[in-house]
Amino acid sequence: MSPKETTSSGKSGLSGQFTPARIAVIALAVLALIFIFENTRQVKIRLLIPEVSMPLYMALLAMFVVGALCGGYFFRRRNK
Repeated sequence: MSPKETTSSGKSGLSGQFTPARIAVIALAVLALIFIFENTRQVKIRLLIPEVSMPLYMALLAMFVVGALCGGYFFRRRNK
């Protein structure tokens, strides 16, 4: 029998996937997305030299994505 075919006596199913830390991260991400999409007014943002006018939610969403990518990168590097 291969190790993949045996059943473990530990946690099974989805209970092992939903740890308190993961639930907290999901809750914070949902709250961040609610905050982002509630702010819809136009703002002027300076990007080094040019000044750009865009809805605030677009700028916040872009920063959310950049933060998630950076967090994912450092999390994966830490595990190796």
